[in-house]
Amino acid sequence: MKIKFFSSKPYDHEFFDQLNDRHTIIYLEAHLSEKTLALAEGVDIVCCFVNDTLNRSVLQGLYKHGVKMVALRCAGFNNVDVDAAKELGIKVCRVPEYSPHAVAEHTVGLILDLNRNIHRAYNRIRENDYSLHGLMGFDLTGKTVGVIGAGKIGKAFLEIMNGFGCNCLVSDPKPLPGVENLAKLVDLDTLLEESDIISLHCPLTNDTYHLINQQSLAKMKPGVMLINTSRGGLIDTKAVIDSLKAGTLGYLGLDVYEEESDLFFEDLSDQVIQDDIFARLTTFPNVVITGHQAFFTREALHKIATTTLNNIDALERGNLDEIALIE
Repeated sequence: MKIKFFSSKPYDHEFFDQLNDRHTIIYLEAHLSEKTLALAEGVDIVCCFVNDTLNRSVLQGLYKHGVKMVALRCAGFNNVDVDAAKELGIKVCRVPEYSPHAVAEHTVGLILDLNRNIHRAYNRIRENDYSLHGLMGFDLTGKTVGVIGAGKIGKAFLEIMNGFGCNCLVSDPKPLPGVENLAKLVDLDTLLEESDIISLHCPLTNDTYHLINQQSLAKMKPGVMLINTSRGGLIDTKAVIDSLKAGTLGYLGLDVYEEESDLFFEDLSDQVIQDDIFARLTTFPNVVITGHQAFFTREALHKIATTTLNNIDALERGNLDEIALIE
């Protein structure tokens, strides 16, 4: 089958080319959107990533081009109009999981960096400044860690934090089996009020959009640490900035950002960032941001490529029950 990859990077070439021996893959750096629809002409499948646009208008354009499937090489699908895809008869598949440990471990990395000011210490040492003022952290042991969303990533994160000796809380209407052995199940308000560290591991839906907002921030402990390695839209960034400025939010670690599509995965080092909200975030000494790299391990990329190609192979064989379809 003929496949066009949108938003592709050199590491996509590396991992997919290692495993692909049946299909014709054309790699494009461009994001899929209304402006780039013409690039999808003449292929059976488009393979997309988190910042590609798959709204009704784009899906209608793909249908007109004869595209049979949208193969997402990611787990989240909040960028897809699923109802429109069903109406048009376009199959949409994804990678339900690739490496829960990759994201969970990156989350812990953000916590350790923020707590012990590793990013600031690194910069000092490079300038021969070996002073310790302003770098003091706290013991994780005994602290209360609240996890919003206890799927596979949330559960993996809880296992790690239990190893640190933390007291863990979880808010999730349908936690994975076994989570009750790792954390106390509580309602969201209790978690917000009692946690020293709050980590988001839930999907972005209509119900979770701006879950962290002015009201929820007001319920948190002064000095709380907030981590988001899930989806940017879970956080109202303006409200978070206000809380940082007021000194009530003590630490913020982000691997995702609501308006990241024009920023992340690109080299903008020689450009002026036009997003004033994001630019403001980068000015805080108690904020650490990574560019949507929590998933970025060799194991995860191998699993993404394997699952994506298996989905495509199953479509070619007509075995729809073997495809990780979004329905």
